[in-house]
Amino acid sequence: MTTTWILLRGLIREQAHWQGFDRRLAEVLGEGHEVRCVDLPGNGRRHHERSPTTVAAMVDAARAELGDEVLGQRPRLVALSLGGMVGMDWLRRFPDELGGAALINSSTARFSPFHQRLQVRNYPRLLRDVLLSRDIEGKERAILELTTNLLTPDCLAEVARQWTLIAGQRPVSTANSLRQLWAATRFQAPEQLPESSPVLIVNGGGDRLVSPRCSQALSRAWNRPLSVHPRAGHDLSLDAPDWLARELKNWAASGS
Repeated sequence: MTTTWILLRGLIREQAHWQGFDRRLAEVLGEGHEVRCVDLPGNGRRHHERSPTTVAAMVDAARAELGDEVLGQRPRLVALSLGGMVGMDWLRRFPDELGGAALINSSTARFSPFHQRLQVRNYPRLLRDVLLSRDIEGKERAILELTTNLLTPDCLAEVARQWTLIAGQRPVSTANSLRQLWAATRFQAPEQLPESSPVLIVNGGGDRLVSPRCSQALSRAWNRPLSVHPRAGHDLSLDAPDWLARELKNWAASGS
């Protein structure tokens, strides 16, 4: 029987921003595993849609896209940042649909203050260079500089160029960006997760966008394992794809 893995990105990001991690994960997992990507409304293939203003509505949209056939196989979810919040709500409301969830550099208002969920020193640049900027390549470079630690300058410049092309083909509107931010800001995770749900909390110890304390708080509150890359940033799959793929494989093999 094939195990399906679903990859879900975060705020104003789409499946192309995995930058080939879906293929890398499939290669590491090997035979018997299938890796698929999903876009939230307002992003990627669904950029023309209106983004929901609640995480619950994002869950509903992802479930509808996957359909009963995929959900009946109890796929494993790998979700980054806002995607992780979608995973938390999914586990709370539909605990029998997922075979497990790996929540990467995510957070919730229940366990972490706002200044940790979006570190204060980033506010001016996020507003100036990301949310309000009309310079697409400058915006993508700013996002990468805020979310990665381990890319060489040449690699960062090349990824920024590629992401500029993505933004030109499938732009995320300012209105949708703000709707997604509003949903993330208000999200409240469950106090506890179902005991039957395997959950791995994954963190880049060098995350400069979201404090690593947020992942630590999730791990403590839910008594779930925490896997930390000591130097990687918020975009862990871009900073340390091989490490992340191995951690996910080991987690699946452990059954926890």
